[in-house]
Amino acid sequence: MATTTISALIIDDEQLAREELKYLLDTTGSVEVLAEGVNGVEAVELIREYQPDVVFLDVQMPGLDGFAVLKKLIAHHDPLPQIIFATAFDQYAVRAFDVNAIDYLLKPFDKSRVLQALDRARVRLQEAAQAEGERAAELKVDALLRLIEQQQLPRPHSAKIVLQALSRLLLVDQKDICFASIDDGVISVATPTLEGQSKCRTLEELLELLDPNMFWRAHRSYVVNINHIKEVVPWFKSSYQLRMADKKQTEIPVSRAQTKRLRELFKL
Repeated sequence: MATTTISALIIDDEQLAREELKYLLDTTGSVEVLAEGVNGVEAVELIREYQPDVVFLDVQMPGLDGFAVLKKLIAHHDPLPQIIFATAFDQYAVRAFDVNAIDYLLKPFDKSRVLQALDRARVRLQEAAQAEGERAAELKVDALLRLIEQQQLPRPHSAKIVLQALSRLLLVDQKDICFASIDDGVISVATPTLEGQSKCRTLEELLELLDPNMFWRAHRSYVVNINHIKEVVPWFKSSYQLRMADKKQTEIPVSRAQTKRLRELFKL
């Protein structure tokens, strides 16, 4: 049996991200992209105009972000499509979006993950079309509201992190950490005066302990303290490296997916 075509919108202020996702959706042969938008205001207008099955919605957009789009639709009792958030912030995603009501994709997009998200959306569309669809929609709205509220709640973070340096266990203030990196499953942490290792197994686990207002996942292998970035160094093909304020003045690459965040942080 042929797969039913579903209608979709792509909302993202990055042209390359829109093009990449549009290409991946076109290759499935079962998704019709009705329109594309570049900000939250357009998102609300396009959702009301087209009433698509699925919306691929960027979280970080100037003005009206992805969460604000949902709040606006919910406040006006607009019918909600299936929402698939797109984000470059993986620690943000696993903490905030891992609920059954919605799905998320990490940038840069992975085709197998896009297909998985589409499969989940199809299942929810089928459920919504059944007799209990109205009740399911109510539960979905409740879950989305809880999601938004969770994002607005401050999360407590320990002021100190335990590092192992030689045979010693040191308590280090978060504000003194320059960056953390992972290599072969080992997480190394550098401050202006010392280097040590964290007992965390992944950078995601370490990020759960760190203040998100201070620390940023600049690359899949690096987390940096934005207050310890000494210099932003232009690199190849509009990319950048960060020179940190540790003893070695380590240079850390910024991934393509995080270039937008870098420009936002330092108004580049």
